[in-house]
Amino acid sequence: MANKIDGSAIDQLLQTAVQDGAVPHVAAIAADRDGIIYEGGAGPRTVGEPGDVDTGTQFRIMSMTKIIATTVALQQVERGALELDAPVDTYLPEFADLQVLESVDGDTPKLRPAGARATVKNLITHTSGLGYWFFNEKLARFEQVTGTPNVLGGAGAFGAPLLADPGTTFEYGINTDWLGRVVEKVTGKGLDVLVKEGVTGPLGMNDTMFLLDDGRKANAVTVHVPAEGGGWASAGELLPQEPEWWAGGHGLYSTPRDYIRFERALLRGGELDGERILSQETVDAAFTNQIGDLDFPAEIPTADPPITATFAPGPGFKWGYGLLLNTADVPGARRAGTGAWAGLFNTHFWVDRSTGVCASIYTNSLPFIEEGALTLYGNFEGALYAALR
Repeated sequence: MANKIDGSAIDQLLQTAVQDGAVPHVAAIAADRDGIIYEGGAGPRTVGEPGDVDTGTQFRIMSMTKIIATTVALQQVERGALELDAPVDTYLPEFADLQVLESVDGDTPKLRPAGARATVKNLITHTSGLGYWFFNEKLARFEQVTGTPNVLGGAGAFGAPLLADPGTTFEYGINTDWLGRVVEKVTGKGLDVLVKEGVTGPLGMNDTMFLLDDGRKANAVTVHVPAEGGGWASAGELLPQEPEWWAGGHGLYSTPRDYIRFERALLRGGELDGERILSQETVDAAFTNQIGDLDFPAEIPTADPPITATFAPGPGFKWGYGLLLNTADVPGARRAGTGAWAGLFNTHFWVDRSTGVCASIYTNSLPFIEEGALTLYGNFEGALYAALR
């Protein structure tokens, strides 16, 4: 059994953040290899309505979906059904039609052929050249003038161009959505089935899924945005409830208590409660720099301020398989080699194998990483490590 920490300081942090309006609501959880060591929550599922959040509340985890979809792909690599170094177009010939967007002059996009064939590994490491509109003004303009939907729209989103030649830069984007389609092609199964068979089923994550049933909808938060005059207002449901594809990049709902089981499986080298989802060797690779001399950008400017603030982690970050890796210890917090990522509606997780702890913190609000939420997440991490000492 895990030894619980004194979480009173964390409880106060969460409550104060909600009271001060930094976030509309928040739930947080932490665990070691043996089990949960802290869990807490504060604030309403929907502002102005009854029902407070806790670690059993449903959240849209957005890009925290990516590491689960990546895990499903790595399972196929382990089985020999998928090759990391194979060009994507060997599985999905339509990928070869994507060109590199050089500019948008007025209403006219200027495109050129890609200088290399993107591989499956390029998709997993965000080095294929694919991007997201909210972090790239050129792509946002392209989608606007061509009517190409972003990934919260229809399947036409797969017509978005590359922003750089494959293998030349780290460009965060819709890679994992393409990866999900690759895995569906090689298995002949839907990504929803693959996630359930490969991850959520074995790990007993019964509240993690692409679409919520009516009972779980009643237990879900809504997405919140800043209200006119201050405070928060509910924006309702922003994810399509009749999706045209299962979005490996952002489509899952989960609860903190569910998702921590997946984090613990990574912390334990791919196994939890006797169920192995990945080999130790594959997990080690996921926590190892997989982008070589390329770097995760020290700053990614926003191209859509209502959706996200500028992301500025600073220098010293690499990317593994589905994980952001810090190359130096963070004083009073995560150790070097920790794997982490986040979701667009302000959910964050990290797995610190050196310290032997994993944790995550959840709201569902926009913009992403705005100051109030980001400060809270940093304070939560610091308070957790202080309680571990």
